Amino acid sequence: MGTTYIYWRNLMKRLFYALPVLVMPLFSQSADALVISTSTNATSLANTLAGSGITVTSASLIGAPTQQGTFTDGLSSGLGIDTGVILTSGNATLAPGPNNSAGISASTGTGTNAQLNGLLPSGSTTNDQNQLSFSFTSNTGDLFFQYQFASEEYNEFVNSKYNDVFGFFVDGVNIALVPGTTTPVSINTINGGNPFTGVGPNSGYYVNNSQTTPLYNIQYDGFTKVLVASILGLAAGEHTINLAIADTEDTALDSAVFLKAGSFTDTKPNVPEPATLAMLGLGFAGFGAMRRKNKKG
Repeated sequence: MGTTYIYWRNLMKRLFYALPVLVMPLFSQSADALVISTSTNATSLANTLAGSGITVTSASLIGAPTQQGTFTDGLSSGLGIDTGVILTSGNATLAPGPNNSAGISASTGTGTNAQLNGLLPSGSTTNDQNQLSFSFTSNTGDLFFQYQFASEEYNEFVNSKYNDVFGFFVDGVNIALVPGTTTPVSINTINGGNPFTGVGPNSGYYVNNSQTTPLYNIQYDGFTKVLVASILGLAAGEHTINLAIADTEDTALDSAVFLKAGSFTDTKPNVPEPATLAMLGLGFAGFGAMRRKNKKG
């Protein structure tokens, strides 16, 4: 089914984007792009995330040299988080926009992730894992942090087997969930439909970046609004969290998770709706025309 399936996905995309984008930007200024600084220092990355009431005691990393790092200028790029840590299933340096690529992909050779495999349907597997792990103590026994998930799998591979996945496992329990549910956040659980209509599972948490004008100034075709992961009532003592992301079923089309600096805290945050670049008057027209993705079946 692989070759035929991908053929029809790409044909649908070519037909959809056949109409040229003629809308002119309303303003002449352009948005600042994300600034990515790659890092393989697990302790430094963990301490970037740690906020009030949290003490990091040790850290480790699985990832290629350019697979993870820190980022700045997120708000001016259209994200709801300004600074923090980025983990990817490919190359973090490809994240800055505008979204003018047919689909960024980087294979890292970092293998599969057993915990993420457990979130997938039976028989599915992950590749190109990226995992930041650290042990910590919490003053109150509660834990909160803020994040956004982004992917090049949107929108054409929504509801497919290419359901790139990530998870935040505290002592083995995943807390990266759709708000108010026990459903893991992924391509197939937060989206605006395929083809994009704005209607899909939990679409209120989804931001489209492949068919809107102006485009947000990041490379990924879609991303979530700011979400909060939390767990309450941890026992006293040391705990471990694994922050992991990976490709599913192949090694193509990167996904990323943006984690807010200093938001790994024992105090519940107040998360506002992220501002849009349309509100900021930042225009990017025409990058969506005739864009195509190629995936291996």
